[in-house]
Amino acid sequence: MNTRKAARSDGGFFPRGRGPGAPGWLLKLARVALFSAAVLGGLAGVGVLWLHLVGDPLADVRAYYDAARRLNEGAPLYPPGADTNAAEFYRYPPLLAIVLRPFALLPYPTFALLWEIGIVAALVATLRRVGLGSRTWLALGLLGIPLGWAVAVGQAHVLVMFLLAVGTPFSIAVAAHLKVFPLLAALYWVGRGEAAHVAVFLAWLVGLSVGQAFLEPAGWDAFWRVASLEQVGAVRNLSPYAASPSLWLGLLALGVVAALVLARTRFGWPAAVALATLAPPRLLLYMLSSLLAALRPPRPDVPELADAVPDAAEAYVSSAR
Repeated sequence: MNTRKAARSDGGFFPRGRGPGAPGWLLKLARVALFSAAVLGGLAGVGVLWLHLVGDPLADVRAYYDAARRLNEGAPLYPPGADTNAAEFYRYPPLLAIVLRPFALLPYPTFALLWEIGIVAALVATLRRVGLGSRTWLALGLLGIPLGWAVAVGQAHVLVMFLLAVGTPFSIAVAAHLKVFPLLAALYWVGRGEAAHVAVFLAWLVGLSVGQAFLEPAGWDAFWRVASLEQVGAVRNLSPYAASPSLWLGLLALGVVAALVLARTRFGWPAAVALATLAPPRLLLYMLSSLLAALRPPRPDVPELADAVPDAAEAYVSSAR
């Protein structure tokens, strides 16, 4: 048996036996602690899901519906004087509202039901994408609260999570046009020198911009006037920006450097996803759900290197042999 593979029979979090400089009892304790945290996180996530379904079900869906309906009615996509702290405030580029325009012709309850079905489907598709190995189950538990919150309120961030998990130039470009900061995930390809992926990503990024400017010129122009740090608002903000804008900028710069430096290592994709997730100056707890996408790196654009980037499912199967 390959000793390297055998040493990772727990799915890749901790090797069995003694690692270099780590006593066996310490590794066992770490495994127990991680498993316990995942169980508690999963239970807390179920509780958060239930509380939001009872207290404010699909609270964020109204923002998407109203934005698309405003476009149908010829009203401004970003109404002047709108409350940036309200759940109904639409803070995204026009793309999502443009795509949802046909669905906004439906009654709101029907729209909300269809939207939530899409959110749950995106979560399921993400899990299929990253593979249901031991790492995924642990991550689900650790991210239980963010995931439960995001699903319960119908947050579009679940779509961002799925697009990051897909990990193609097109999906990252679409995610960037949903919430802007996911574009930082493309630093993974920059750091690896994968010019083809970078070029295709930039082409889609520009192409989607041109499409929005053509289909909704007023909204596209208005977005660049309203997209400011004033949108951060008064929320329970997890971003360092809440403590100090200078600290946020400094950590953001360090994150960019780390993503580029680590790009060619096994930590490259997790670093890129973490940067794309944690970079926004307005960082709410549910946004941590997109960290789930870090479990499976994209395929490189160099065919001969394809086998060097196993996905989570493949890594789990091979480690269990």
